[in-house]
Amino acid sequence: MSKRKIVYVEIPATNCDAGVKFLQEMFGWELSIKMDEPVPYATLTTGSESLGCGVPVIGDEYKPGEVIIYFDSDDIAADLKKIEALGGKTVSEIAEVPGYGWMAFFVDPSGNRMALWKSAP
Repeated sequence: MSKRKIVYVEIPATNCDAGVKFLQEMFGWELSIKMDEPVPYATLTTGSESLGCGVPVIGDEYKPGEVIIYFDSDDIAADLKKIEALGGKTVSEIAEVPGYGWMAFFVDPSGNRMALWKSAP
């Protein structure tokens, strides 16, 4: 079995700009993309070429203290089946992020919310 990479981390913030500023000043990460619609969201480059970071706003979908780890996937549907066979649960349909790839959320047997990510070719 090949080892899966962590490819993305989301760190929710009460204020997107303040969250980005903290990560920039603390870790030297650089702002990549800032958007206000459909919700405030920013992406940053980290110290690792293979790991990106997103800053969503805390709300219905993102809770304080809930850092989301995204794992690389070649086949999200197959991975979701395996997750369920191992006692986890799928919590979202596979969703396309146009121009970037596809994702789906799941929880492990302990209830930790995580995600699978497949990059667009």
